[in-house]
Amino acid sequence: MAARKRSAADRRRRTHGQNLLADPSVVDRLLARLDLAQDELVVEVGPGRGALTLPLARAGARVLAIERDKRFVADLQGRIEQERLADRVQLRRADLRDAPLPREPYRVVANPPFALTTTLLARLLDDPLRGPTQVDLLLQWEVARKHAAEPPTTLRSASWAPWWRFELGEKVPRKAFRPVPSIDAAWLTVVRRDPPILPPSLASGFNDTLRPAWQRATAPRSGGRPPKR
Repeated sequence: MAARKRSAADRRRRTHGQNLLADPSVVDRLLARLDLAQDELVVEVGPGRGALTLPLARAGARVLAIERDKRFVADLQGRIEQERLADRVQLRRADLRDAPLPREPYRVVANPPFALTTTLLARLLDDPLRGPTQVDLLLQWEVARKHAAEPPTTLRSASWAPWWRFELGEKVPRKAFRPVPSIDAAWLTVVRRDPPILPPSLASGFNDTLRPAWQRATAPRSGGRPPKR
């Protein structure tokens, strides 16, 4: 059987490393647990065609949607205007890696490109004083599980732990996305600690400060039995 020819939109999503959520029931369950306040500011990165954007706006949030693909921007802007949600959604064409983030309190809800997960988390969590109050991201299952592990299993997660609390949420099957990825996904929730374990002023460079101790603690022990052949 000949392989199905990919559409231009499918090729574009794969180039950008983005698998768009296409199951509205996943969104319904998310909204039920978010406990959004009326007019709360929500930043969404990588909105694609608006699977999260429009329901968030309908639920009463003010949404700042950041999308770099001009075709998605044009399509989503049309949907926003069609539903008369222009007063609730600000759509900005920009790259999530350097787009300005709000100075007022905000939270993040997004299904970002999987390939940019680490970059996005660093932008949001490295500075707890200016970061969001809460983050809900739909990530690859193993990535979400690793970040939510207790105690932390990565240097990055350990360096964020004094200021942020990580929770693993609902597992989302890969068939809920288009194009369908090779693995399942899951929601990762990150909540700012109040009070923090350490002063926020120590966050800058804490990763480098922690690195030597982390490397010693995770280094393979010598003197053990040789592996079986």
